[in-house]
Parts: sequence; structure tokens; C-alpha cells
Amino acid sequence: MTPLGFVLVTLAVWRVTHLFAEEDGPGRLFSRLRESTAPNGFWASLLGCFYCFSLWLALPVTWAASDQPWGWRLITGLAVSGGACLLQRLSDRPTPPAVFYEGDKEEDHELLRRSAQRHDASGEA
Repeated sequence: MTPLGFVLVTLAVWRVTHLFAEEDGPGRLFSRLRESTAPNGFWASLLGCFYCFSLWLALPVTWAASDQPWGWRLITGLAVSGGACLLQRLSDRPTPPAVFYEGDKEEDHELLRRSAQRHDASGEA
């Protein structure tokens, strides 16, 4: 497999894995597929885990896309899955924590007053 082929197969595996494991899909097709599988069964664990599904997808895709001996196909398949996992880690942005305002509290007003007084005393504009 050429370097370009490796990159293309890795991107394709990432895209299909992301589609099945993370996205709703058109008409919520993929989310329904995930919901319809047994909650603790093999298919639920496969479709619910990006890393698991990328491995199971990368091996046959690499096998079909490569003309290498079987040992190298296996190693390349593992590398493609690893590349897809790295892409997932890079593209996965953590959600910032929600900040809830709990209403007007006297402590909040006092804190703001002290902050304003310090600001005025320092002479900053």
C-alpha cells in the first residue's frame, strides 16, 4: 500500500466509523441502528465504541485495499485503526462545563462591590 493509499484508507475508516458510532445519520438511521441493538450485546458494544468499531472496520478494508502478504495486511490494518483513533482524538472537542446562574445572592453583590472598589482605588480605567 502506498503512503497515499494508507492516508486515504485511514480517512475512509475514520469517516465510516464516526458515522456509525457517533452520528445520527440521515433520518436518524444510524442512531436507530445503535438503539435497536441489544443493550449489552456484541453489536451494541461494537457500534457504541468508536475504537472497537474502527478496529473491526479497518481490518477488512485494509485487507481488500492492499496487495501485501497477510502479515503486513494485519499490521497495516492495525495501523489504519490507530490512525483513525488518533484522528478521533484530535477531532473530539470537550464540551465546556455548563455554568448556571443561581439567582441574585447577596454574596454576589458584595463580591462585585469589593471588586469595583479595588478597581477604583487602583486608578485603572
